Amino acid sequence: MSYEVTARKWRPQKFAEVVGQEHITTTLKNAIKDGRIAHAYLFAGPRGVGKTTTARILAKTLNCLNPDIYEPCNECENCKAIQSGQMMDIFEIDAASNRGIDEVRTLRESVKYPPTKGKYKVYIIDEVHMLTKESFNAFLKTLEEPPSQTIFIFATTDVHKVPLTIISRCQRFDFRRIEMDIIKSLLRKIAKSEKIDIDDKTLTLIARKADGALRDAESYFDQVVSFCGNEVDSTTVSKILNLVDDEVYFLISDAVLKKNFKSVFEASDLVYKNGWNFTDFMDGLIEHFRNIMTVIITENTQSIESAEVFKTRYLDYFGKFSESDILRLLNHLNKTGQDLRYSQNQKLKIEIALCHLVGLEKTSTISELIENLNSELPASKEKAEKKNYQVNPDSKFFDKNRVVSYKDPLKEPEQTYSVTEPAGDFDSIVKKWKGFADLVSEEKKFTLGHFFAASHPVDFSGNKISLQFNNNEEIKSFNINLDYLTKKAHEYFGKKLQFSAVEGNDFKHSKKEPSKNKITIQTGETINTGDQYVDLIINELGGEELS
Repeated sequence: MSYEVTARKWRPQKFAEVVGQEHITTTLKNAIKDGRIAHAYLFAGPRGVGKTTTARILAKTLNCLNPDIYEPCNECENCKAIQSGQMMDIFEIDAASNRGIDEVRTLRESVKYPPTKGKYKVYIIDEVHMLTKESFNAFLKTLEEPPSQTIFIFATTDVHKVPLTIISRCQRFDFRRIEMDIIKSLLRKIAKSEKIDIDDKTLTLIARKADGALRDAESYFDQVVSFCGNEVDSTTVSKILNLVDDEVYFLISDAVLKKNFKSVFEASDLVYKNGWNFTDFMDGLIEHFRNIMTVIITENTQSIESAEVFKTRYLDYFGKFSESDILRLLNHLNKTGQDLRYSQNQKLKIEIALCHLVGLEKTSTISELIENLNSELPASKEKAEKKNYQVNPDSKFFDKNRVVSYKDPLKEPEQTYSVTEPAGDFDSIVKKWKGFADLVSEEKKFTLGHFFAASHPVDFSGNKISLQFNNNEEIKSFNINLDYLTKKAHEYFGKKLQFSAVEGNDFKHSKKEPSKNKITIQTGETINTGDQYVDLIINELGGEELS
């Protein structure tokens, strides 16, 4: 007997043997059980997932003389005739080569005749989307009202090309791509039956290459067995199928952690010397970091399609990458993958991209930094009281009557002022003005905060003080808050002042430099960005504000 390929030898002969499509086989069996058999079915899905096979099993079950629990017996005369392709009532038509209107007209004529030996005449039309527009139109009436003992089964890999008028006349079943674990399990069963020694890593390589198509996986299996014999190893399979070794991906992810730029060029040379496709390599690298992200987020490997030996290695990355870091890496790789298709020197493009990948620094979010600060607040408070927020008493601008109370730096600043002596002349008010202006700007952020800190006293007579502003809009905001300013000045200076506003650039009396009137923190240069959280991170943790 001549050699028979695995895909034909192991083709399912019953609904129970069809793997990965239980949602379809169960529905069909229940329809046969209840006698709810439709006149037309449309099987849609990727290549090699069991569409034609399921159509044959359905045709065989409907015409079986001794069905076994709504499964074909495969022993009766009709079952054997269908399996050998000699059943006169079962028609398998390739629409790719019989797509014209003449073929459809011939089919319409044959539909009129009743079945010869079976219960039903079944027309299985493969790749039905290849029919011409005229052929579909000629088929409409026959498909809608066929003879009672005629059933049409259409199979297609591109259902979008099938007219909606045809789809609406059929029961549609969408076949799924078969999961990697299911393909591996079936190939393992075949290898055991054929007495072929093959490990899990090799089965993973074949199943991944098949990309959800069982027929493709069985074809690859035949190919590697022909080369290796009864002992199949993963290294040889990688060479035969021209697959990128997963070890290269782990080499790169380890290089990112260790900041090892040398590994980038080692990986690039491996891809180049082995003749691997750089686009396939980039797609695999993206999937590799996607697997790492899955482990970091879910803390398990259930969502990873890989060999067991690699799943264990993925678990080692838990805690070594943050979610934000992985997202940055994946975003960079996705952009590189898109640019790679238009690059004339793909090897150079890969090397530059991977060097950028290794050079990316780890990041921390504002929330993480604030959380770290919260955990250190007791020590920080004591340190701030004893050292960080001490002022120089010898400074000529130091006001001994001003008492600043400590508050949690992550909350709104709270300041308390007590004055034991009334404010003196104009120069005394100018010296204290900076502290008063800052206090008003903080309490009135939305009305005075954007300009009052830069205001200047330009004239003082008795208890009347004139302030200089840049424009009329600032003067309007000032007048609206006049009562508040009068009350706050009395609390701060110990003297009731009457305010008035002038517009212009004249500054008659005070030439003081505002920077000299600031309290100096002895821990170093103080950064003031206007955002208390950002200031705290920069001044306390030594951070840097990035654009």
